[in-house]
Amino acid sequence: MSSGKVAGWAHGEEFVDEASLFSDGGVLARARERGNELGAAPVLPGAGALMRVLAAAVHARSAVEIGTGSGVGSLYLLSGMHPDGVLTTIDTEVENQRAAREAFLEAGIRSPRVRTIAGRPRDVVGRLTDHAYDLVCFPAHAPHALDLLEHARRLLRPGGVLVIPHALFHDRVADPTARDATTQAVRALLRAVTEAEDLVAVLTGSGDGVLAAVLRP
Repeated sequence: MSSGKVAGWAHGEEFVDEASLFSDGGVLARARERGNELGAAPVLPGAGALMRVLAAAVHARSAVEIGTGSGVGSLYLLSGMHPDGVLTTIDTEVENQRAAREAFLEAGIRSPRVRTIAGRPRDVVGRLTDHAYDLVCFPAHAPHALDLLEHARRLLRPGGVLVIPHALFHDRVADPTARDATTQAVRALLRAVTEAEDLVAVLTGSGDGVLAAVLRP
């Protein structure tokens, strides 16, 4: 990547004023710190901002997030969703969700707006209602990502949005010498999205990469 492109990417990340999103200007910074301590890498500001815009674009009243982490991505989604919108967020780690709930409290998010579920994502999403969600979000490197993609297509309403952060996976996806299993799985996920006839997709360089797609009506 040229120095100009690096500078442009950095400018895009710095364009986001995280401190202005909530009355407590430090809530996202503290959530990031907790996420790093837990080993649950939060989305970068550029990715979070795009997630927020997409949630706002579809006036999301119902959304599913797989991978709560410390709540950074959740807060971005909630800040873009309809004021009465409900986010269902799933994580295998109870400790992650405990940290996220602390962030929601600090941000002044009303408890009815967030439904936290601890469990294996494939099991949990299998119990959710078909075509009932405006937005579904999961990280590109999630285990069983191809299965999660099929669930997402089932859960989304026509015109709903699929959001996949970490889609460039630390720039390894574009590196032909990177052949580890996780990078190969991310590449397979990206191909599956672009080949799906019912999805209109775009891959952006925001944050660690965001793959977004709209389910055709």
